[in-house]
Amino acid sequence: MAEGNAETFNDQPVFAAELVPYRSLGGKGFRVLLLITGVICFVHGLFFCITGAWPVGLFFGVDFLLLWGAFAMNYRAAKAREEVTVSRTNLSIRKFAPSGRMVEHCFNPFWARFRVRRHSEIGIVSMHVAGEGRRTDIGSFLNPDDRESFAKAMTGALATVRQRI
Repeated sequence: MAEGNAETFNDQPVFAAELVPYRSLGGKGFRVLLLITGVICFVHGLFFCITGAWPVGLFFGVDFLLLWGAFAMNYRAAKAREEVTVSRTNLSIRKFAPSGRMVEHCFNPFWARFRVRRHSEIGIVSMHVAGEGRRTDIGSFLNPDDRESFAKAMTGALATVRQRI
């Protein structure tokens, strides 16, 4: 009975993080932006249609639709996320696509190597975990500050797990 409890204790996560893309404009701000832009495009488009330059008026409508489409694609891409969990027995990276499809990559934390590629001016350019002949990128959508803090926490978590032998 004590052995079963020890296995459960060893499999408790030492580190868990959910990585999500940063979006500076929330849903309410998006609606306000579209409302203001829509009114401006409609008024200008109506003016040009009334003055006889109707092709210019149509372009204002196309501009508004393109703006709406670009933001819609951006918010759809923001649904992507990654869950990283480190325990004594497992390093799990679960990647969720905007469509909801999930891919899980599992590594042995003792054999896995967390690699960080840096640029002298930018900072961290990419992060990945490699081990057992496999490799997966982590946090490619994060901003530089979030990459720095995640890299520090992930390195610390792997060091903690490896020390508890």
